[in-house]
Amino acid sequence: MDTALFDAFNRRDQARLAAIFSKDLEFYHDKGGLSHYEQSLQNTRHLFERNKTLTRQLVPGTMQVYPVKDYGAIQTAEHKFCNAESGKEECAVFKFLHIWKRTDGAWQLTRVVSYDH
Repeated sequence: MDTALFDAFNRRDQARLAAIFSKDLEFYHDKGGLSHYEQSLQNTRHLFERNKTLTRQLVPGTMQVYPVKDYGAIQTAEHKFCNAESGKEECAVFKFLHIWKRTDGAWQLTRVVSYDH
């Protein structure tokens, strides 16, 4: 699911992101505060509008996934965001924690904690 999430982000596929995000999503950002489903989609849309070349990549070797009994999984990792709009690529690495819920065979992202910005 992380690959699907990264792919949707990098393709700016708002419909796919909306399907991956749970309707009860809580997104905690150390600089931006708490946002919920609709706010998170709106924030992502604005991010795409401001940063036309922004991409997100998983930092190899950083991902860890832990099952959560009768719920889903906890994922931690680092991701690198790169933006090439200024004529040269600028990148920064941040940490994140995702909580995934498995319902009827489908995975949805219910909690996001994005930090170390």
